[in-house]
Amino acid sequence: MDQGIDQAIPMLPSARMDISADVTQAGRMHQAWRDVADGVALWRLGFTLGWLDIKLRYRGSLLGPFWLTISTAVWIGSMGTLYSVLFHMDLHGYLPFLALSLVLWTALGGLVGDACNTFLQSEATIRSMRMPFFVHALRVVVRTVIALAHNIPVIVVVFLLFGVKPGFTALWTIPGLLLWTIDGFAACLALGALCARFRDIPPIVGSVMQIAFFITPIMWQPQQLGAHGWWLALNPFDVWLEVVRQPLLGIVPSLQTWEAALGFSLAFCALTWLLFVRVRGRLAFWM
Repeated sequence: MDQGIDQAIPMLPSARMDISADVTQAGRMHQAWRDVADGVALWRLGFTLGWLDIKLRYRGSLLGPFWLTISTAVWIGSMGTLYSVLFHMDLHGYLPFLALSLVLWTALGGLVGDACNTFLQSEATIRSMRMPFFVHALRVVVRTVIALAHNIPVIVVVFLLFGVKPGFTALWTIPGLLLWTIDGFAACLALGALCARFRDIPPIVGSVMQIAFFITPIMWQPQQLGAHGWWLALNPFDVWLEVVRQPLLGIVPSLQTWEAALGFSLAFCALTWLLFVRVRGRLAFWM
């Protein structure tokens, strides 16, 4: 019996450390969930901050955010005409695809770029008051949605000019946009935390997005690859675009497209959650 007691005594410190580690991990998980819940409860604050960001960005401008609409329309008109000649494609079928693709990519790329500065842009606020970090992510997503809304008239005008009528198929865009919103919050939490710790990441992200722009069907159409287009399913930006773009063009996304989009999103959100749980308590010290 004494030997059994002697063997058990050395194990007590390690067992106590394991229990402490479990409690610490459980505490981090609880604080992360509490942060998200409190941030959702403060959704009015997040909406207000995002709206004020747009107003301040175009303060003193005559047309304000509608400069986005004008620049997008000019870009689509000029590049659509040029690339239709270079690719020998019918402008009637190419320009609606290009207009929709560029507007969606502008929102997607803008969100990724802004996500890098999710917490850095709110450095003074984070240092001076206690506020859920999720509010800052909500602020970036709202700002992106407002910018996207200003470019929607360009799509409407192009569709009317070229007679594109998606009909009820366009309703499939709703779950696609919902998926984008969830991924947008995940991008803000993940990239915002990483860029707060490592200030070299934003230019790396910018370079990656430039490469992604050229290897994703935006300026060119997927059917141009023919039998070589199998690798597009490995491009997360392509499948994320398709679940929103195809319904607006009158095409119901395939089951394979949705499976790929959901798979990429689940993996990304899971990694983001693990990262946020681990680093949330250190974010204020990285500012």
